[in-house]
Amino acid sequence: VQLQAFGGGLVEAGGSLRPSCAASGNMFRVYDIGWYRQAPGKQRELVARINSGGSSNYVDSVKGRFTISRDNAKNTAYLQMNSLKPEDTAVYYCNAERTILKYWGQGTELTVSS
Repeated sequence: VQLQAFGGGLVEAGGSLRPSCAASGNMFRVYDIGWYRQAPGKQRELVARINSGGSSNYVDSVKGRFTISRDNAKNTAYLQMNSLKPEDTAVYYCNAERTILKYWGQGTELTVSS
C-alpha cells in the first residue's frame, strides 16, 4: 500500500481544513487508517483512527473538533478539522495498518495562525 497525504495549508484559528489520504491498490478497505501529527520538537502522536469496520477513536485534544472518515470506493481517508487552534500546527501523516503490516505516507503540513 502506498499512501499520499495532501490538503494541508495555512489557516487562521477557528478555521477548518480537510486533508485527504489517498491509497494505491485494491485492499484499502481491510486496513485500519490512522492520522498522526508531529509538531516541531515533539513526538509523533495519534490523532484519529478509523478501523476497517468504520469505528473511530480520537485523541482527547481533538474530540468534538476533528472527524475521521473513509471512502473505500475511492481508496481515500479524510480528516475533517474544525475549530482549529494554533496548537494543531504540525505535519500530519496518515498510515494504514493490518496485523503486523504498517505503511506510512509522507506528511502534509498544517499551520494554524493565531
